[in-house]
Amino acid sequence: MPGSSTGTLFHITTFGESHGPAVGVVVDGCPAGLAIDWQQVQAQLDRRRPGQNRLTTQRKEADELEVLSGMFEGRSLGTPIAIVIRNKDNRSKDYQKWSQVYRPSHADYTTNIKYGYRTPHGGGRASARETIGRVAAGAIAEQILRQELGIEIVAWVDSVGTVEAGLMQNTPDSRAVVDQSLVRCPDEKVSAQMINKIEEIKKAGNSIGGTIGVVVRNVPPGLGEPVFDRLEAELAKAALNLPACKGFESGSGFAGSQQTARDHNDLYTFPQSAGLQSRELPTPPLNYNDIAAVQTKSNHSGGIQGGISNGMPITMRLAFKPTATIHHEQETVNEIGQSATILPGGRHDPCVLPRAVPIVEAMVSLVLVDALFKQRALYPEWWQRFQKNNVSRPR
Repeated sequence: MPGSSTGTLFHITTFGESHGPAVGVVVDGCPAGLAIDWQQVQAQLDRRRPGQNRLTTQRKEADELEVLSGMFEGRSLGTPIAIVIRNKDNRSKDYQKWSQVYRPSHADYTTNIKYGYRTPHGGGRASARETIGRVAAGAIAEQILRQELGIEIVAWVDSVGTVEAGLMQNTPDSRAVVDQSLVRCPDEKVSAQMINKIEEIKKAGNSIGGTIGVVVRNVPPGLGEPVFDRLEAELAKAALNLPACKGFESGSGFAGSQQTARDHNDLYTFPQSAGLQSRELPTPPLNYNDIAAVQTKSNHSGGIQGGISNGMPITMRLAFKPTATIHHEQETVNEIGQSATILPGGRHDPCVLPRAVPIVEAMVSLVLVDALFKQRALYPEWWQRFQKNNVSRPR
C-alpha cells in the first residue's frame, strides 16, 4: 500500500502485520555480486527482537530470517531480494476485547478513519514489529556502506526520562561497547540509573520515553543535495517515520539556537596529517586529496552543511515517546462514538529505546546508501576522485 516503500535507487518495501503470519521486506536496487553476510543481518535482528531481557516485552520470537529470492551461491543477483520473518508468538485473541474501542495514543482511530477498516489485532502496520523488515534491509545497506566507504554507524540510548548520559560530545567507539549495557547506554553509572528507572516504571504498569544518540563515522564529503533533498532532511524523515519517534536533532540541534555564531561556527582547518606545505588553497585544477582532507575544529554542524556531508562525523539525536500501552484504566470512545473506558493489556515494552537502537541504525544506513548511489549516478567524477584519493576521515 502507499507509504510502505522508501528509497530511490536502493528501494525497499516492507509488508506484514504484527499479528499476521509473517512480516518482511523486499529490497530492490542491491548491486549484483554482493557477498551478503546473513549472519550480520541476523545479528541486527537479534538486537531488535523481543524477549531478549527483563526490560523488554516478553513476546517470544526468534525472528529468524528466510531469504526467498535475489541470491545465488551467496551473492546478490541484482534482482529484488525478498526476506520473510515468521510470527510465532502472536496472540490475536488478547486484543479481541478491545476491537470496538480506540486505544489512547495508538493508531486505531487514525487507521480506521483513513481506510474505513482496520485489524483489531495489535497495531497492524503501525506496530513496531513492522520495523523488522527495515532492520534486515538496513543491515544489507550497511554492508555496502562499510565495503565502499568504511562507514561505521553507532547508536545508543542517551536518555531515559530525565536520566541523561549526555554522550553526544563523547560518542561511544563501537556497538560492542553499547551492547555491554542492558539498556544500551555505554555509561556504566548512568546505565544503572536507567535500568532502575525502567524497572520502576514497569512495576507501576506505566511506560517512559527518552532519546537515542547516533554517530556516523568515515562519511566522505559530498553526500546529499543542497535544496529539497538535504541530507539532514532525509535523515529526519527516516527518523520520524519510526514508530514512537517524535523529535529529531542534527548536530547541535535546538541547543544551537541559544548560541551566537562566534561560538557555533565550525572553523575549517587542514590536519597536520595532510602534509601540506601551505595553508593556502591550491589554484585550479583542485587537488582532490588536499581538499577532501579539510576538517573543522568543532562539529556543531553535525557533519552536514548546506544539506551536504562535509566529511566530519554525522551526529543526530532522536526523541521517542512512551509506549502507548499501559496497565491503567483510561477514558476513550468506541467506534460508534460512545464514551468508554479501557484497561489495555498485552505484552509491550515499558521503554522502547533499547530495542530501537538497531532500528535507528538501519534507517540511517538506508538513507546513506541511497545518497551514495545518487551521488555516484549524478556525479560519477566524484566517485572516480574518491576511489583514487580515498582520504581517512576524522573519528
